[in-house]
Amino acid sequence: MKRLLKCFRTYMGHAAVISLGLALAASVSVTRPWAATKPGKYAGGGQVFKSYQATNPPRPVTAEPFVDGDSVKKTLAEYKGRGVVLNFWATWCAPCVKEMPQLDRLHKILKPDGIAVLTLSEDRAGAALVKKFYQRNGLKNLDVLVDSGGKVLRGSKVRGLPTTLLIDAQGLEIGRVQGISEWDSDDVVAFLRRRLKP
Repeated sequence: MKRLLKCFRTYMGHAAVISLGLALAASVSVTRPWAATKPGKYAGGGQVFKSYQATNPPRPVTAEPFVDGDSVKKTLAEYKGRGVVLNFWATWCAPCVKEMPQLDRLHKILKPDGIAVLTLSEDRAGAALVKKFYQRNGLKNLDVLVDSGGKVLRGSKVRGLPTTLLIDAQGLEIGRVQGISEWDSDDVVAFLRRRLKP
């Protein structure tokens, strides 16, 4: 009987240790929301973005052209040497519209750091509609840019709006954010400076 009681106590002790270990593991998974981010040099965006995916290894951006407000063709290669925050948006996309004022402020904040904020419209009506939208919403810092025919969107394998690519000074995509974000928040600005400043 004594031997049976000793075995039972030993079993209960092990069970308590296992339960404590499981509880600790659960707490770590809850307090580390970035744990699902792909590991590697460019991981960590999950700490500041709701939906961040590191691009590991970094990959070259598409060479497909887009146009500015004067219908002049441009490519992302023209921005090599600078970090780039490339946001795909449209006037009919409610979440996109919500974050545009923040992106407008972000451009002003990051410009001295050599980081460009590009907002690439997917509107079929083109630059005229984008210009009206900017005027109506008091957006003064962003360039009017239009992805005619959605070529850059498809070349970048973007599947929904808004989506934002983070591109380093070598012209490589290092990560992307799907959905809206607090683009002018202190945490986001600090993260972008660390990752994209030339």
